[in-house]
Amino acid sequence: MTNSKLLTPYSVPTASGLRLPNRIVMAPMSRHRATDDGTPLPVVADHYAQRATAGLIVTEGIWPSSRGQSGWRYPGLETAAHIEGWRRVTEAVHADGGRIYAQLMHGGRHGHPLSRIDEDIPTAPSAVLAPGRVHVRDGAKADAVTPRAMTLAEVHQAVEDFAAAARNAIAAGFDGVELHGANSYLIHQFLADNTNLRDDEYGKNTIADRIRFAVEVTRAVADAIGAERLGLRLSPGNPQFGMAEADPGPVYRALLDEVDGLGLAYLHLTDNADYPALTDLRPHWHGTLIANVGENGDPTTREAGEAVLAAGRADLVSYGRAFISNPDLPRRFALGAPLNTIDAAHLYTHGAAGYTDYPALDQERGLDFDRELEPELELAQTSIRT
Repeated sequence: MTNSKLLTPYSVPTASGLRLPNRIVMAPMSRHRATDDGTPLPVVADHYAQRATAGLIVTEGIWPSSRGQSGWRYPGLETAAHIEGWRRVTEAVHADGGRIYAQLMHGGRHGHPLSRIDEDIPTAPSAVLAPGRVHVRDGAKADAVTPRAMTLAEVHQAVEDFAAAARNAIAAGFDGVELHGANSYLIHQFLADNTNLRDDEYGKNTIADRIRFAVEVTRAVADAIGAERLGLRLSPGNPQFGMAEADPGPVYRALLDEVDGLGLAYLHLTDNADYPALTDLRPHWHGTLIANVGENGDPTTREAGEAVLAAGRADLVSYGRAFISNPDLPRRFALGAPLNTIDAAHLYTHGAAGYTDYPALDQERGLDFDRELEPELELAQTSIRT
């Protein structure tokens, strides 16, 4: 598999000079491994360090302030304890030769008084209830609550919260930050038809109003930490958690036209069966593009990732579920080795089970397994470290 483009190095063409040993990105995935106050547990450092051979790791969604907390035991990046907890993670990843971005995720309408530190009603662009039930403390579930519509002052505060959390991320040692503008969270809620019913300058009267919050957050964070250390994730037309976007193309084309020239590290874009985002939006983005093609469908295979790169639709490919149970995913792809299955019972528990106990190939087969490609893989990783 040494001829696989997934396994070739890539340099992000920004001032940060981020150099990746392969084009396999670990996608952000919430796993509930934080304390009640949002500090990542010690096992989080082990988890991400095990996956340091990814070209780039993007963490689970991290709330920028308690105002944006979406779930119990989701991690934060607001306090000194949070920064110190994440510093242990970044040091462990860097010690093993990896690169790691923090994903900042404001929950918006997601959240419940029984799962939030402040025990308050979450705020969102508009008072629109999310469907279904939500996780709350102690593994229980409760009916979702209708959020309170944000005031203009609260909208502006949310922009500042993102910028402050980004500065905290750099203080914690992260290589950069990804803004979560996808999958039904706050930035996506401003972009979507049914969750933004505002009639002010952040509302739905024009596309410029609809994209204003996303643009302001992106610019504020770029100003705070440097655009070259900032990525943006979007999922146009993604129907998760009751989101509705009847015609996402014009909205997202306008958004990318506004931020394309900022010099961001990358755009992380989720394709959709009803809207071919990678094909439609690639002409509007002139920087690095990470494709995610497994959302709301089967897990992305090695072959699917290679096809995206071969077609020129992206420069990198993100893998989520495959990384949960395969800490050494690039090595498995290189050797054509089988993948472990996910321990579904422990996906959202709070310890090592189903989190750091998945075996790597050398643990499965012993140290005498076929290492034909190991020298090449190690050489690629070493060249990036130096």
